[in-house]
Amino acid sequence: MGGPPRAGVEAMRSEQQKNIPAVLRTLAAAVLLCALAGPAAAQSPAERRKLAAEQFARAQSARAALEARPEAERTLKDYQAVVDSFRRVYRITPHAVEATAALLAVGELYEAMGRQHDRRFFRSAIDAYQFLIHEYPGSKHRAEAWLRVGRLQMDVLGQPEAAQLTFEGFLKEYGSSPGAAEAQQALQKIRATRTAQQPSKRSEVTQRSGPAAEVTAIRHWNAENYTRVVVDLTAAVEFHSQRIPNPDRIYFDLYPARLSSSFADRNIEIPGGFLNRIRVAPNQAGVVRVVLEVDRVQDYSIFLLENPYRLVVDAFSEKIQLAEKTPPASPTAPARTELEAASRTPAPNSAAANPPPAKTPEPTSRGGYNMTRALGVKVNRIVIDPGHGGHDTGAIGPTGLLEKELCLDLALRLGRMLQEKLPGVEVIYTRTSDVFVPLERRTQIANEAKADLFLSIHANSHRNPQLRGVETYYLSFASSSEALEVAAQENRMNQASMHEMQELMLKIANNEKIEESRELATAVQTELAKRLRRFSKSLPDRGVRKAPFVVLIGAKMPSVLAEVSYLSNPTDEKILKRSDHRDRIAEGLFNGVRSYLDGLNSLAILTAKGEPGGSR
Repeated sequence: MGGPPRAGVEAMRSEQQKNIPAVLRTLAAAVLLCALAGPAAAQSPAERRKLAAEQFARAQSARAALEARPEAERTLKDYQAVVDSFRRVYRITPHAVEATAALLAVGELYEAMGRQHDRRFFRSAIDAYQFLIHEYPGSKHRAEAWLRVGRLQMDVLGQPEAAQLTFEGFLKEYGSSPGAAEAQQALQKIRATRTAQQPSKRSEVTQRSGPAAEVTAIRHWNAENYTRVVVDLTAAVEFHSQRIPNPDRIYFDLYPARLSSSFADRNIEIPGGFLNRIRVAPNQAGVVRVVLEVDRVQDYSIFLLENPYRLVVDAFSEKIQLAEKTPPASPTAPARTELEAASRTPAPNSAAANPPPAKTPEPTSRGGYNMTRALGVKVNRIVIDPGHGGHDTGAIGPTGLLEKELCLDLALRLGRMLQEKLPGVEVIYTRTSDVFVPLERRTQIANEAKADLFLSIHANSHRNPQLRGVETYYLSFASSSEALEVAAQENRMNQASMHEMQELMLKIANNEKIEESRELATAVQTELAKRLRRFSKSLPDRGVRKAPFVVLIGAKMPSVLAEVSYLSNPTDEKILKRSDHRDRIAEGLFNGVRSYLDGLNSLAILTAKGEPGGSR
């Protein structure tokens, strides 16, 4: 099949070049709005440091004004505004002198939010402190952040084992500091309490979690940029993990659990890779501790799989956690590791061996065929991106619902639906836990996975609390000031400076996937709005929009961002807390993806292993 005539290609290129000045002017408005919603980007490091110092002074003033008011009058919205003000300091430049003081202030404010509003913010405080500890090893505020983590774990969250490791790590690094006496006293208290409560602790673990699972084996593999450790289990377990330095190691406690009588090797040497050794031992009654002695590990992830039960630990050489494969959707579709999947040959009667009869892909909504449809390109691998995470909470509803938690829950629900109803699809997440992933890293994950689609899930927010509705975006230059404002909100964690903007603009202008992204956005918006309006007929369908979202820039596949509701609307926030409504949203997103796949003639292939999925 031939491509377009050469003259036509040259004409398109010429037209695109003529449009770039207008494109630059359009994005300049987006940059201005980003500056109003987030940090201004300076042209030199010195200017950025100056802007950061000015922002820090403003944040301090805002905090002083907030803390001068009675606690009963301080709302979550008030606190979040001050938190965002401090965050802008290190978004302007992470190298500012004030960056670590700003991070410490963010943690302290989250602690206050936890005491006055919702205990979930204590976890956000720990995230902020640990970000400071890991990213700024020379900071004068690092010791204080370390102690605050230990205090929260011991006195607030009831995690004495975690607190013990935190204080032990503190003493190894700051053994002669003024805080050493506090850490030593905390350790004495933890050990005394553990000794006194040991019998009751044993009973508590057993009664809370049922019969103990057995640890039967530990397996490990080395890959190019990570090492995977798999702990084989006979039943489900709960687990707690933490990383401590000097020497660098990651531990995780499994409970209720015990070592199998057949388990022999409790000290496993690992040649090469990013781990040096794995140590396994009973920590206390009903608890098994696994310690990974790591080397050059920048990040790690832990998740539990079933059929059979196993705990999978990935230690990465890169800073941000890579995509994780979806947990199994059902007993008939167990998740497999990459190595397990690679060693498995498709059965002779599988869909891969006997694909369904092909049909001609449908034209686009504009009535034509692009190269994707002309070549009959199929979709097999989908990346789901839950917005925000870690210290980036995203929007906060009037009563405290966090956008980062909502998006993660919706992403996992959508992933399960895709695997249950489209058995041939492979689902990858940019995150499966409450971790921070930079915007530009998210599409990189999709590119590295060679994904075919990218779907980012968010909840909208607006200064007008009455605003409602759903809308879906694809990457292009915004067509309205309102779309630019939404992009500015979602781009606020972007750290690109002004001299990098031209490169970003050219990436948008030359995006070869814009047409298919528009098709995907149209399908998602149509089905999402249809599903939710069955529940609420008055819910506005705000349509498909285009905007320069940083999270979509650079994606080598059709990519969209869905704003599933307005979290700032009190009515929407209330129903967003309901599981049945979250299922409706996930169903709408799923139906949109399925509709798009049907247009590409990918749906028949992906449903070949299960029931037909073409009708809706």
